[in-house]
Amino acid sequence: MNTVSLRDKNLFYIGGVVRDKLLGKDSFDIDLTYSGNAVEFVKNLPDAQILQINEPFGTVKIKFEGEEIDIASTRSETYPQKGHLPVVQNIGCSLKEDILRRDFTINAMAMSTLDGEIIDYVNGLEDIKNKKLRILHSDSFIDDPTRILRGLKFAVRFDFELEEETKKLQEDYLNNINYDMSYKRLKKELAETFNLNSWRAFEIFTNEKMYTLLAPQEFELPKINLEPIISKYNPENIWLIYVGLLEDISSLPLTKQEKNIVESYNYLKNKHFEDDFSIFSELNNAPLEAVIMLATKDYDTVKKYLTKLKDIKISITGKDLITLGLTPSPKFQEIFDYVLKEKLKNPELTKAQELELVKNKIKVI
Repeated sequence: MNTVSLRDKNLFYIGGVVRDKLLGKDSFDIDLTYSGNAVEFVKNLPDAQILQINEPFGTVKIKFEGEEIDIASTRSETYPQKGHLPVVQNIGCSLKEDILRRDFTINAMAMSTLDGEIIDYVNGLEDIKNKKLRILHSDSFIDDPTRILRGLKFAVRFDFELEEETKKLQEDYLNNINYDMSYKRLKKELAETFNLNSWRAFEIFTNEKMYTLLAPQEFELPKINLEPIISKYNPENIWLIYVGLLEDISSLPLTKQEKNIVESYNYLKNKHFEDDFSIFSELNNAPLEAVIMLATKDYDTVKKYLTKLKDIKISITGKDLITLGLTPSPKFQEIFDYVLKEKLKNPELTKAQELELVKNKIKVI
């Protein structure tokens, strides 16, 4: 665990950093909470440079001994609109109140910056020992349904499982979903979960019908496990390869690039590929994510493209055609396609051989 040199009796590590410490894992996000008003606390630190203050949330970013540190005031929250962002209340409340607003017991422990003492009001230590995920109160999923995806993420990352009451409450919610929720937050959790590239996560997501959080729909787990393909080719938008397989993700606020991936997959999955040229022409112009998604519908085609066709390129250029006496025209593309078809049949063709093909082609056009 990374540490900071800042120490105070009211200053605590909290949440994931404490969990990771207890699990013996490295933690890259260091969350610090001040039991009281963090902004007032840092104003009295002689060596702290205040970089940013967010008064409504009671958070402050400082530079201290060359290190940038975020410190949050303890606070309580309410959910006047279920499924949406909470309303911050009572900045500077007790540490216990702050802890009780969190998601799972394993993320609801604090550790003193003075002596490393663990403060555990919710039996998080016991749940870590038993590898259980337990929400803090019965309305937890109603308040914030994205916690269902957070639970999935933690289950996969740490090999934990939901304890029985939490599992029942999750099932109850998924059987009676309030679709008036923050889909921006849902997208964030989907991305964090499926960027782990875990087929096990996708199996749980499918088998427990978590996908209905996006829309009322049916979905069956594909027979092709995409995890090894994703690992090999390392696309940018891993999460969307999984989520984009669903029939309806229209509720998610997708970027233009993300929409293009989904639209490309929906186009490709209905295509019939006649030969290597048609495979190359269609898949070479598609986002890599869409190509990998297509493996769930047409594995052999995708395998052939990725392992044999993807990197085939012709060597001749428009300049070569002009040198041969041709004037730039739409026929250039006809020639390039002709040479590419031949090279897909014989990838060992040299540039000299490609030029011979062009010369022969010129005679008949």
